[in-house]
Amino acid sequence: MRFPRKPYAAGSARIRVATFSSRVVLLVGFGGLLLLMGFAGFDSIQTLRQIQQSNDSIREDFLARTRVLEKIRADLYVSGTYIRDYLLEPESQKAESHRLSLVETRSDMDSALARYRALLSRPEIGPFHDLTQELDGYWHVLEPVLHWDAAARRTSGYAFLRDEVFPRRTAMLHIADQIAAINESQLNAGREKVVETFSQFRQRLGLTIGLTVGVGLLLAAFSMGKILHLEAESGARFEEIATARAELKQLSARLVEAQENERRSISRELHDAVGQALSGIRVELATLSRKIRNQQLDGLETQVDEIKEMVEECVGVVRNMALLLRPSMLDDLGLVPALQWQAREVSKRTGVRVKIAAEHVSEELPEEHKTCIYRVVQEALHNCVQHSAANMVRVTVRQERDRIRLTIQDDGKGFDTQSERGMGLLGIEERVSHLGGSFSVESQPGAGAILGIVLPLLAEESPQPAHSHERHPNSVS
Repeated sequence: MRFPRKPYAAGSARIRVATFSSRVVLLVGFGGLLLLMGFAGFDSIQTLRQIQQSNDSIREDFLARTRVLEKIRADLYVSGTYIRDYLLEPESQKAESHRLSLVETRSDMDSALARYRALLSRPEIGPFHDLTQELDGYWHVLEPVLHWDAAARRTSGYAFLRDEVFPRRTAMLHIADQIAAINESQLNAGREKVVETFSQFRQRLGLTIGLTVGVGLLLAAFSMGKILHLEAESGARFEEIATARAELKQLSARLVEAQENERRSISRELHDAVGQALSGIRVELATLSRKIRNQQLDGLETQVDEIKEMVEECVGVVRNMALLLRPSMLDDLGLVPALQWQAREVSKRTGVRVKIAAEHVSEELPEEHKTCIYRVVQEALHNCVQHSAANMVRVTVRQERDRIRLTIQDDGKGFDTQSERGMGLLGIEERVSHLGGSFSVESQPGAGAILGIVLPLLAEESPQPAHSHERHPNSVS
């Protein structure tokens, strides 16, 4: 089981990349959605304008045809009325007036025919040609009648109306009705074309709306997913922060407690060992001084040796305390000798066999790295002695080009890494994380434990590795 500290820098970089990608997706998605909506709106306006223009054009064309056709039809009726009045009028002056009106009506009809000829559609060409031929025949039949005198009109006028004018007018009106029907069919065809255009527009608009709604739903789903993911991520970060704060608070309390215990231990050592030794030395020196004043020279050499032995013991205690606080050999001789001394002291004091294996470890490592490794080994050996009941501990230090690795393995009883994390492991993790390293511990009950740390070395502070100590590892038993 591993307990690596979360790589916040790498995690932050991944979060930034994911955030940038999400922003690009949302920008492209919403931009595309707006473009679709804009296209749909523009296409709708253009299509509706086209439908309106087409409808207006069909309507105006139909009204123009209808007006001209009604004009022709009206002139045809009026011409029949004028020819009837002309033939049945006994007075010459009034008859001439009717004849002039008939000529004027013919002129108006010719103008109307010319206007309608400009509006002709392909289906109307045949009926319109028949109509013009009938009209030409009609006027051709009427041409001699316009020169009749009153007697001719009186004797032959009614028969001419009955046999020539009325049948021809009826035939022409029937042709005009055919043209009107064709005109109406053209109107219906135009309406069908408008309906077809509107149907195509409706299908295109439905497709655009469906696509817009689909893209909107996808964007909504993506946004909701990102929001939920961010919410979960925020919750996880909050839990991590809360856990880190709780651990930090607990660690601070334990550090204060450890500091007080360390001070109490040093005070006790100074009082019990150094203080009593110095008190004994003071008493012995007082006795020695009194003997010298009284000229009692017997046994002085033995007493001086005892005082010297007490002083040496006191110096040894002080030296051991100083070495436990920070061994001078870590500054004077380097990391590997300090670790070897620590191994010897632990083996001498507890009987646990400690092996140090150093591979290409330079003596020019940064002070922070040397101190961290020394303290981690010190804490790990303390835990092995106090808690694991181990018989042997192997400490391996290996320097690589851009990092240095430390592995501490024991054959003790092991522990559950999920539930048993003491202040020692938390302190090690804090030390390692302070230098930007990684920390892991693997253990199972009854199978010992393996603690490992990796400390990065920057290019400018990466020294050349020293000779390997792996061939002759320090073994203390």
